[in-house]
Amino acid sequence: MRKYLIIIFILSCSQLIAQVKTPAKARTKPRQRLAKPAVDGKAVYTKYCLTCHQADGGGVPNMNPPLIKTSYVLGDKNRLIKVVLNGFSENVDIDGESYSNVMPAHDFLKDQEIAAVLTYIRKNFTNKAGAITAVQVKTVRATNKK
Repeated sequence: MRKYLIIIFILSCSQLIAQVKTPAKARTKPRQRLAKPAVDGKAVYTKYCLTCHQADGGGVPNMNPPLIKTSYVLGDKNRLIKVVLNGFSENVDIDGESYSNVMPAHDFLKDQEIAAVLTYIRKNFTNKAGAITAVQVKTVRATNKK
């Protein structure tokens, strides 16, 4: 019995010694490369859009259009991207309603930020529309005529 205990003790010690001799980098699992964090569309909305279009996307009657199921939000993606890039400086009619507040151009936003905020808008506020990609924004920006 004592022989078995000694053998178990020796085996345990040899495993411990092997771990100590093995460099720490070899013992740990390799780190996975973390993907670059995606831009948070809700954060962009909160920072740049919420004041005028409101937390619920309802807008302000006759001033700032709602973002809920309007043709601008659910329709042509290129037109929507141009709205963000160019803003509005005059009255605009959207789905039979007129809105008079000036929307400044947000062309200072990066393509990924515009894509993220527009995707957020198109998928929230009861909207069910497809995403907009940074590539689409880049393409529109390149051909954009104000």
